[in-house]
Amino acid sequence: MPTLTYLGHACLTLADGSHTLLFDPFLTGNPQASIPASDIHADYILLTHGHADHLGDAIPIARRCKATIITTYELAAYCERHGATVHGMGIGGSYAFPFGRVKVTQALHGSAIVGDRGIEYTGNPCGFLVHIGGKTIYNAGDTGLFGDMALIGRLYKPYAAILPIGDNYTMGIDDAVEAVKMLAPKLVIPIHYNTFPVIMQDPYVFVKKVGKTPRCVVLKPGEAFTI
Repeated sequence: MPTLTYLGHACLTLADGSHTLLFDPFLTGNPQASIPASDIHADYILLTHGHADHLGDAIPIARRCKATIITTYELAAYCERHGATVHGMGIGGSYAFPFGRVKVTQALHGSAIVGDRGIEYTGNPCGFLVHIGGKTIYNAGDTGLFGDMALIGRLYKPYAAILPIGDNYTMGIDDAVEAVKMLAPKLVIPIHYNTFPVIMQDPYVFVKKVGKTPRCVVLKPGEAFTI
């Protein structure tokens, strides 16, 4: 059974005993980070978009661990240019990896590297449907609410949904509750809140609004949950 570990903000690991997947490894400079980037091991790194609080430490971790970065084609090209091994994908595409299958979904957000020389756009933001250990996990990435979440729920029946609730940059609590209704997972895990003042939210308000079904689990940074 796959085990999900929350590392703070939108960073998580998903491990099946043979492979470790790392999502959006913003660790250095993250006030929520439960461990430093130097302690991370990953076989694959999945990036939802290029903003600094998601790209984070992905490239140095990939280089150190000889991990493959899985992301959209344009962001993959950026990472490859900086020395990482990559697998680029497009929205709606899927691919079978040694751990299981990954499908890339749309997300309503932006994606860019913002640096001293200005903004370098890195293609579309995305979410991921990851089939691993007999379960399908949907990581929505940074996104607003969109109607095709109902289609994702109907076609792919995710067991678990990882959803942002911070508002301002992504869905807030009420929109995330609507996402849960459309996706109809058995398990929901909120992310992307309380890292910065502008995204302060009480996750237990989200839990209360979701209700008893599906199960909604709030993970503190460093906590793990077996799916």
